[in-house]
Amino acid sequence: MKARNQFLLSGVAATAMLVGATSAYAQAAASDSYSNEIIVTAQKREQSLQDVPISMEVVTGDKIAELGVNDFADMAAYVPNVAVQTTAGNDVIYIRGFGSPPANFSFDQAVSLYIDGVYAGRSRQTQAPFFDLGRVEVLRGPQGALFGKNTAAGAISVVSAAPTRDFQGSLTGSYDFEYDGFQISGHVSGPISDTLSVRLAGRIVDNNGYILNRATGQKNPQTKQQLVRFTALWEPSANFDFTARVEYGNQDIKGGVTVSDSATMAPRLRQSRFLEDSALGQEGIRGETLIASGTANLKLGDYTLTSITGYSWYDSAMINGFDQTLPNPPGGVTNNSVYNSYPENFDQFSQEIRLASPTGQTFEFIVGAYYDRSDYHLDQFGGFNINNSALNYFGLLHTFFDQKTESFSVFGQSTLNATDRLRFIGSLRYTHTKKEATFDGERIYGPFNLRPLTQAQGKRKENNVDPSITAQYDINDDVMVYATYGRGSKSGGFVSNTYGTTDATFQYEPEKSRNIEAGIRASFGAITANVSVYDTKFSNLQVSVYNPTTSTYQTGNAASAASTGIESTFVLKPSRNFDVTASLAYQDIRYLDYPGAACLATQPVSECNPASPASIAANNIAGAPLPYVSDWSGSVQAHSWVPISSALELDVTGVVSFRSGYFNSDNQSPVFGFQKGYAKVDLRVQLSDADKRWHLAFVGRNLTNKLTAGSVFQLPFPITNTTRSIHYLEPARSLAIEAGVKF
Repeated sequence: MKARNQFLLSGVAATAMLVGATSAYAQAAASDSYSNEIIVTAQKREQSLQDVPISMEVVTGDKIAELGVNDFADMAAYVPNVAVQTTAGNDVIYIRGFGSPPANFSFDQAVSLYIDGVYAGRSRQTQAPFFDLGRVEVLRGPQGALFGKNTAAGAISVVSAAPTRDFQGSLTGSYDFEYDGFQISGHVSGPISDTLSVRLAGRIVDNNGYILNRATGQKNPQTKQQLVRFTALWEPSANFDFTARVEYGNQDIKGGVTVSDSATMAPRLRQSRFLEDSALGQEGIRGETLIASGTANLKLGDYTLTSITGYSWYDSAMINGFDQTLPNPPGGVTNNSVYNSYPENFDQFSQEIRLASPTGQTFEFIVGAYYDRSDYHLDQFGGFNINNSALNYFGLLHTFFDQKTESFSVFGQSTLNATDRLRFIGSLRYTHTKKEATFDGERIYGPFNLRPLTQAQGKRKENNVDPSITAQYDINDDVMVYATYGRGSKSGGFVSNTYGTTDATFQYEPEKSRNIEAGIRASFGAITANVSVYDTKFSNLQVSVYNPTTSTYQTGNAASAASTGIESTFVLKPSRNFDVTASLAYQDIRYLDYPGAACLATQPVSECNPASPASIAANNIAGAPLPYVSDWSGSVQAHSWVPISSALELDVTGVVSFRSGYFNSDNQSPVFGFQKGYAKVDLRVQLSDADKRWHLAFVGRNLTNKLTAGSVFQLPFPITNTTRSIHYLEPARSLAIEAGVKF
C-alpha cells in the first residue's frame, strides 16, 4: 500500500511539473489556436469536460463517423485502459482491467452502458452499430453514486444526436474492398411546428467478412444490420421539454470468427477456417433489439425535475461451431464436431426521477430515485459428434435458465462550494435488488454421459451502499486538480449455462470495488493536458474461467484483485489547420487472493492438477495477472486541414493505436494464449467543398493488416482428434471509399 501511495503522489507531482513547463509555450500559441469545448453530462448536469473531476474520455459523434467506428470494440482503440474481449457475439468491455467474463451469460456487466439515459446491462442490448451520435462518454472507475446500477468498474454513456430547430439532413455511403460490402447511413431533422422538432436516422450494413471459410468458399462473418432511430423533442414552454426516442435494430450474421491453430506453439493467425454447418444449423448470430425512452424536464423555479422512462427488449440466437481443422493437418480434415447454440430473450422497464438544484450557489445538490425490473430467458443447446480411438460419442443436451430481477435505489449528490476555487462533492446511493432464477435441462438425443443433467433454483436479496467523496480545487482559471474516494458494486446472481449446476453452485455473490484517484485537468490555449492516477481494488470479483480438462466453465467469486495505474491525454491545437491528440495509460493489475482458482498453464501438475477437484480447491493464484489486460495502451491521432482552393478542402486524419502484450486465454498459456503487443494504423483522407456540403473520402482501418485474437481457448482430446487452440480473430484490414452529402 505504501508503494502505491507513493506512485499516486509521484504521478500527480510529475503531471503538475509537466503542465507548468508547457504553460509558457501554450500561452504564446493561444492567440493562434482554436478550441471546441466539449459539453458532457457525466454528473447529471451539462458541464465542460475540463470541469469534471472524473477520469473520463469523450469520443464525439463526428469523430466516430470519421473513423468508421461501428461498435465498442472499434471505439476502445481510441480510449486508453478500455478493452473489449472478442468472443462469439458476447463481447465484454473492460475498464482498468475489470469486466464481467462472457462465459456466464447471466452476469450483469461491471462496465454499465447507458443509451440516452437508459441502463443497458447486457451486451446484446447494444449489438447495433454506432450511428448518428452526439458523443460517447467513457467514465473510468466506480460510478456507483450517480450512475448507480452495476458500475463497479466504470460506465459508458451513449448520447444520440438531438433534433434540430432548423431543417437539415445527410446521406453517406461507403464500399469496403476488403470486406466486399457497403454501408449506408443518413438522417433528416427539423421542426414540425414552433414547439416540436423531430429527427429520423438510419443505417444499413452489408458486408462479407474477413475470414475465408474453405468448407463453403465464402467469407465469414457475413454481416447484415439495419438500424433506425426516431427522436422527437417537444418544447411547449420555457419551463418544460420532453424528448421521446425509439430505436430498433436488426442483425443477421452468418459464419463465425474462430480460427484453429496449434496448442503447442505460438499462434500463426490466418484469415482462413474450415467449418461446415453444425447439427444445429448455420453458424452465426441473429437478433433484434428495441430501446425506447422518454425524458422530461420541468422547471420548478430555479430547480429542475427530470424523469427518464425506459424500455429495452431483445431477442437473439447464436449458433457456434468450432473450427476442427488445423492448417494442413496430418491425415486431412477431421470429422469430429463440437457445437452449441444460445437462444435468449430479455425485456426491461426502468424509471428514474431526480431533482437538481440551481448552480452557482454555496450548496448544490441532486437527489433522485431509480427502479427497474427485467425478465431474462436463456436456452443452451450443446452437442458433440465424436468418433476417435478414445471416444465414440453422439448427443445433444438442452438446458434452460429463467431469471426475474427487480431493483430499487435512492441516491444523492451534494456540492459545497467552500470558496470560489474549492469544492467538496459527496455522493451516496442505496440499492436493493431481488433476483430469482431456475435452471433445468433435458437430453434431446444420445447417451451424453459427458454432461450431467441437473436442476437448480434460488432466490436472493441484496442491499448495497455506494458512497463517494471528492475534493476539487481550481489552481487558476486554466488548471483544476481533484482527489476522490469512491465505492461501487455489482449485484450477485445465478449461473446460467454451466452443465452440472446444482443448488450448491448456482449462486455467486455481489462484487464490490473501491477507488482512490487523483487527477489534474489543465487547458492553456493550444494545449490541454489531463492526467489521473488511481488505485482500484475489487473484492469478491465475479469470474467464469474455462477448464480445458473437463471442457466446462468454473463460475463464482475470486477473493480480491487490485489495479494501480496512470491515465493521460494531451491535446495540441496550435492552429485551426492542425491538431494532435495523444493518450497513454499504464496499469499493474493482479489477483491479491484467489483460492479455488482453475489451474494456470504455467503451474505444474504437482502444484495444481486440473483433473483433481481437491487440487483445484487448494489452488491459489494470488499474484498472477488478470487475463485480457495490457499493461500499456494508448493512441496518437493527428489531424490536418488544408484549403486547396477557395472551393476545395483536404482533411487528413491518421491514428496509431497500440496495446502491450496480454494473456487472451483463461489459463494464461504462454504458448498459445498470449497476444503479443501490437500497433494498428487507421487513416482517413477526405476531399470536400469549403462548406462541407459534400465529401469524398478514403477510409482505412488496420492498414497493415495486423491480425490479433481477442480471446482463445483450448479444445482438448478426445473432443477433437488433436488438441488445438481456437482463436477469436478480431477484424482485419478495411479499405473503403466513402461519399456523402449534407443538405
